[in-house]
Amino acid sequence: MKPSPEIEKAIAKFPFVACPYARALAARSEAFRRQMEPDARELEDDEAFGPDPFDEEGEASGCFGLKQRFPDRVLVMTSNACFMNCRHCTRKGLLQHAEVARSDEELSACVNYVQERPDVRDVLLSGGDPLVLPDDEVMRFVRAFADLGQVDVVRLCTRAPCVNPARVTRDLAARLGHVGKVWVNTQFNHADEMTPEAVDACANLVNAGIPVSCQTVLLAGVNDSVEALLDLFRALQRARVRPYYVFQCDPVEGVAHFRVPLEKAKRLARKCAERIGGLGLPRFVADIPGSTRKMPIELL
Repeated sequence: MKPSPEIEKAIAKFPFVACPYARALAARSEAFRRQMEPDARELEDDEAFGPDPFDEEGEASGCFGLKQRFPDRVLVMTSNACFMNCRHCTRKGLLQHAEVARSDEELSACVNYVQERPDVRDVLLSGGDPLVLPDDEVMRFVRAFADLGQVDVVRLCTRAPCVNPARVTRDLAARLGHVGKVWVNTQFNHADEMTPEAVDACANLVNAGIPVSCQTVLLAGVNDSVEALLDLFRALQRARVRPYYVFQCDPVEGVAHFRVPLEKAKRLARKCAERIGGLGLPRFVADIPGSTRKMPIELL
């Protein structure tokens, strides 16, 4: 069916991308479909929301794709593509033209940047999704930073276990695990996403000695109920994935219809804490532009 003119405008502004696995999951899960399909409301946001709330384009690190907001860690953009363009993504208005570290020279410049700042001990490989790259390219980024003595952790930030779990092979997991410094941050937002394939992908990582954490986004109409959140947290625990954060939607253009009111978010956090143990309870936080840390929502 041909999209409506409003949907076509939304796609023109925020491109639609979804791999076959994601499309198949969306056909079975309304909660997941809402995260994948364009929505005319993406064009109706309040003017207070801009495309770059964290001023990523304005940062002047001097290196392609490297961003630093906090003194002990940096983020390196490895790609500007994903297996699925999530409609709630922080970088939905930036990704297609984002700078990334492509060449050996650009990656070397990023490594030099870290070496010149000995307080940096944590490197996040992000994008886009690093796992859209071939295994050897993924390992090139990982080893470039893991080989630095000052770096304790290389975080691979990927939604592949959720949206394209076949990409997380045992061979890739073994190569990553052999490095000894790799952690994986992923994103599951609803228990429907914890399919057998997704659980197997997580198991490949965990069995290779890689800690896996989940950064869920609180999304209206997707997971903004106590039962939906608890179902997800319990499914993550069964898969040996740490429920790490639940984020308020970032103040970015095109996602206002996903935002959950702060008081409701606080209530959800309290109710979840009453019904699940600490190992299954993530921190409910907001990423505030200009803040020196992730802000617990109870302090907002």
